[in-house]
Amino acid sequence: MRIIATADRVVHLEKLEFASAFLRRHVRLDTYLPDPVEDPSDLRLLLFNDGQDVGGMGLPVLLEQLQGPPVLCVGIHAGKDRLSEYGTAARADYKGRGSKAFLYTHFIVQELLPFLEKTYRVTFAERAFAGFSLGGLSAMDIVWNHPHLFRTAGVFSGSFWWRFKGYDDGYSEETDRIMHAQVRSGRGGSPEQRFFFECGTADETADRNHNGVIDVIDDTLDLIGDMEESGIPRTNIHYLEVPGGKHDKDTWAAALPEFLEWGWGR
Repeated sequence: MRIIATADRVVHLEKLEFASAFLRRHVRLDTYLPDPVEDPSDLRLLLFNDGQDVGGMGLPVLLEQLQGPPVLCVGIHAGKDRLSEYGTAARADYKGRGSKAFLYTHFIVQELLPFLEKTYRVTFAERAFAGFSLGGLSAMDIVWNHPHLFRTAGVFSGSFWWRFKGYDDGYSEETDRIMHAQVRSGRGGSPEQRFFFECGTADETADRNHNGVIDVIDDTLDLIGDMEESGIPRTNIHYLEVPGGKHDKDTWAAALPEFLEWGWGR
């Protein structure tokens, strides 16, 4: 265990590993536990996909500076089969990517959450899940489909282009984006949930509908619109657009303080 300290709060970094029956591999975790926690029943849980990267984004220092309820952050290291494990659980995309996303969802819900509650001997006051790019899509999919377990999602440069069909196979924006179709179906989601989305204006150059807006922004704003139509209050959705922001860890690190302050700051 390594201890990262500032004047106001100490963050204990603990590296854990356990065997997942669903994923058939050992999963590595980096846990960031704030100290002191005066009332364990007030402890919040924040999971991160691609958790091997969050330490380098300055997460420990940000947690120490956060003036709000205590948050246990858990960085879940991605496995070698990331492109299969991340995605949407209901189905893979048109190229078969995300074929193990349903197993990853079972891992989160049936293995990881009980493991963390047993390890830290606490029932978390609330749970959140965040991720970057494809990891953001995965986090959103899990939060949306498990509103009884998760209150908050954080999505940085989310891969909401995830689609049923290729562009040359009769693709339609209205019907073939998988996460959008889930939201429009009326299943999942809750007005009690909260959602944070970040996009950078230089996230990519692709503009498939030639409207002058890059796809990642188009897809995210369209999803937000679908969520509002489904009954999610606009006040529960926070959208951050970073001028010049790219599809990289530096941009996501720059957006992390706003996400944490929005979610758990006073």
